[in-house]
Amino acid sequence: MRAEEHERRLVVTADDLGRDPAGTAVIIALGQEGLISAATLLTVTEESPRAAARLRDAGLTPRLHLALMGEADLPPWRPLSDGASLRERGGAMTTDPRRLARELDLDEAVEEFDAQLAWMRGRGLEPGAADFHTTALYSLRSGALLEATLRWCARHGLGFRLPRSMDPFPGTDALPVAARGVHSAAVHLADALGVPLPAALLSHHGTAPSVDALRTSLTSGLALLPPGTSELVMHPSAAGAGVPAVRERETQLLRDGQWWEALRDAGIRQAAHW
Repeated sequence: MRAEEHERRLVVTADDLGRDPAGTAVIIALGQEGLISAATLLTVTEESPRAAARLRDAGLTPRLHLALMGEADLPPWRPLSDGASLRERGGAMTTDPRRLARELDLDEAVEEFDAQLAWMRGRGLEPGAADFHTTALYSLRSGALLEATLRWCARHGLGFRLPRSMDPFPGTDALPVAARGVHSAAVHLADALGVPLPAALLSHHGTAPSVDALRTSLTSGLALLPPGTSELVMHPSAAGAGVPAVRERETQLLRDGQWWEALRDAGIRQAAHW
């Protein structure tokens, strides 16, 4: 095996750009400071147009954060397509995952993905990959949405944030056997379709009470990363309406010298894409 095949690399991604104004400001600043490699952009929020305009000038690798559901503590997220199964009364996306699982029409989901990609391209942003909260995909139509998403990525020449290895992504030890089977089948399908995937994902459970606890959790995960290019998924933000406190701690971690020292000590090189 060549030396580069043993190398471990890590894309440092700020997720949820466009979720809220505080997050937009922080993610753009982190990009300008060289502390993140990429950002995933939501296209269905009130903040999305402002975030897209700032992303163009930030020098970050843009990705499309596909969304079919909103968040309860934020202003409504609205579909960009006409699919009835994507809307609650009033036209907003549902915030109830059970309703989404029960009522989602797969064809309408793909039409919405098309609309979100067109929205991003219409603003001069060409994503190289897409993201969806992939653990949620396993339970939607028993993996049918995951398969449809991978086929959609292949049609548009996009990578997809689906980890080849489920370790050290937190919570994967709690996945039912059926979900693990869906994951394995999806990785094989992605390879058959030529859809690039990250080697693994590094993140946390969202409950770290301090920056020290967050650093400890993520540093322990570094040892589990396989050879190849993996991804650190963070959701940095600042204090604001509807912003969980842990997102402020993630911002602090990304500016923490001890975290970057741990990355260097682990022999892991930062990368721009997988």
